[in-house]
Amino acid sequence: MTKKIDYIIVGLGLAGACLALQLIKRGKQILVFDTPSKNRASLIAAGLFNPITGKRIVKTWKADEMFSYLFKFYREAERILQLKFFYDYPLYTPFRTIEEQNEWMSKSADKSFANYITQVTTQSTFGDEVNDPIGGILLSQCGYINTGVFLNGVRNLLQQKESYLEELWQEEKMKISDVGVTYENISAEKVIYCTGIHALQSRHFEMLPLKMLKGEVMTIKTSKALNRIYNRGVYVVESGEMEYKVGATYDLANLKAGITVEGRVELEQKVGDLLSIPFEVAHQDWGIRPSTIDRRPIIGEHPKEKNVVTFNGLGTKGVSLAPYFSEQLADYLSGQGNLDKEANITRVKSLYSKFH
Repeated sequence: MTKKIDYIIVGLGLAGACLALQLIKRGKQILVFDTPSKNRASLIAAGLFNPITGKRIVKTWKADEMFSYLFKFYREAERILQLKFFYDYPLYTPFRTIEEQNEWMSKSADKSFANYITQVTTQSTFGDEVNDPIGGILLSQCGYINTGVFLNGVRNLLQQKESYLEELWQEEKMKISDVGVTYENISAEKVIYCTGIHALQSRHFEMLPLKMLKGEVMTIKTSKALNRIYNRGVYVVESGEMEYKVGATYDLANLKAGITVEGRVELEQKVGDLLSIPFEVAHQDWGIRPSTIDRRPIIGEHPKEKNVVTFNGLGTKGVSLAPYFSEQLADYLSGQGNLDKEANITRVKSLYSKFH
């Protein structure tokens, strides 16, 4: 007997988990195929969200739209899953130069930054915890989610609804037609690939311009509890009692599985430059993120097979991008909206040239 549902989701990292919640909220019948071991990038992530990022400390792309929505999304998800994983924390970035200090003193008067800047200081403010001799910028609307708790919570919800299969998706078993897709005894309107870098192994999405970006992180222990997130060169985000996740490295060349001595040395040096208190390394881990050249997600239907969809390319900002764009994709699938032009898969010329 054929089981009829609305959508199949392949992969339960941040993209797949957020999309699953969006579709359930809309009353859709879904089935998620997942092999948890493939979710390394989402599981090791510190879960940091921060509207002001980068070496130049600039407002991130679509910050105004995304950050107002992510607070609503994750708080609602906590109620649905009956779990605590969303933490609203201030974030402090020390200045490196007087020029940077002056730039932010000027920007602090800009109304477009008013929702994010709590304080700009010109002298050491948190010197008992970090090295900030010329002050820094204290930001609001920042924080982190415990990605492990969140993903396990979504998985448990799906299992309760009999909407989860912990098994490898075997693409050769999928049959595509004008009206939908079938997989063994399952019939669905569409299948949505939320598979991160593993999309490059799919015959449908092997042409996606994904960059495999390896990142290593450490867990450190301190003798003092930190009262805010620190971010300069590396982030320092709470992960347990007197424990903090530190990261991450960015490696496009060495994609070999596993941690490295080089990664540990880099992280130890950077966290040593940032913190003014002693720490010890408790653990080191790694993952490979699906990044894109333009640092925009890739969302939409395959150019030839309209019932095969992707939600990918969240890179290092999956925690902030996934809620906003999962809502957009869920609305689009329901015929209630359009996909953002900067994120739409139609911009991927390499994929479209294969079929035109």
